[in-house]
Amino acid sequence: MPELIRLIANRLREFVGNRRRAPRYRIRLEAEMTLGASLPGAKTSAERSGQRLKLAGYTRDISETGMAIIVPTIHIGGQYFTDSNRKLQIVLTLPTGLVELHGRPVRYAPLEEGAADAGYLIGVRIESMSDDDRARFKAHIETPT
Repeated sequence: MPELIRLIANRLREFVGNRRRAPRYRIRLEAEMTLGASLPGAKTSAERSGQRLKLAGYTRDISETGMAIIVPTIHIGGQYFTDSNRKLQIVLTLPTGLVELHGRPVRYAPLEEGAADAGYLIGVRIESMSDDDRARFKAHIETPT
């Protein structure tokens, strides 16, 4: 049932219009997501054993407040990366170096088979990053290509 509701909501977004507050830039960067605990104080079995669950992908578009990331799967090590309670640590590879940020998934959608991008699109709201990383991130996305 939740998948049906998500599908209907995604279709409605197409017709209601664009509610974005920050401009989006089509930028492809390599991205690595690390899964954080979903609840304060809770840890996944991988985290208890000292391992971190990681998922590699790339960005489709970016803004100052969020991004769309393409990944091959949304499930790894018995955990879903798309749960809205999850905290994601994301490392982006910029030409000037790595930028680390923390965000939360706000939506996801499977991509059509046979399309140029395969897997899943995850929409992430950026929650925090260091001042230095934010300055380099902002400079990169605002640089004309």
